[in-house]
Amino acid sequence: MSLVAMEQRNKIHPHKFTLWVGIGSILMMFAGLTSAYIVKRSQVGWESFNLPVVFWYSTGVILLSSLSIWMAQKAFKARLMLRYRTLMAVTFFLGVLFIVLQVIGFVQMFDLGHSLKSNVSYSFLWIIVGLHAAHVLGGIIVLLVMMLKAFGNKVRNYSIVPVELTSTYWHFVDALWIYLFLFLLMIK
Repeated sequence: MSLVAMEQRNKIHPHKFTLWVGIGSILMMFAGLTSAYIVKRSQVGWESFNLPVVFWYSTGVILLSSLSIWMAQKAFKARLMLRYRTLMAVTFFLGVLFIVLQVIGFVQMFDLGHSLKSNVSYSFLWIIVGLHAAHVLGGIIVLLVMMLKAFGNKVRNYSIVPVELTSTYWHFVDALWIYLFLFLLMIK
């Protein structure tokens, strides 16, 4: 292999680099929010709360979706396109189910009087989990586009890059939720 070809091979794809910069920015935002949460919880009037049980179910769903997208990426690499399409659809529907379960959890909290305006602790919860849900919704839109492309009738492009980008982002929002969920369970 020539030196130029080896150098080309060792470079990161520009889209992957951009994704990692975006992930770094999102991590900084959530690090700031969780740090502010820790500082503010020593404030007078802070109310502790328990997360609704449905958040546990949503955690299981997002973990399953991470498994399904990992399997979809493996299927794409092996050119098992029927399995890839099926697993992308499964991941999409699990992502939607995650959001539905999150909404149910917030409805339950709202019914208990834990609204955005009732206490600063609930405000933090709504903002942190709501921002995560917004990032998951972005991932769901990408999953929908990838799924439509997979099931479309156009000439197939077998570039792994879009699949890897989608998978990386989805694993990121999964890991981010696990961090946030454990944080909210342990730091009351």
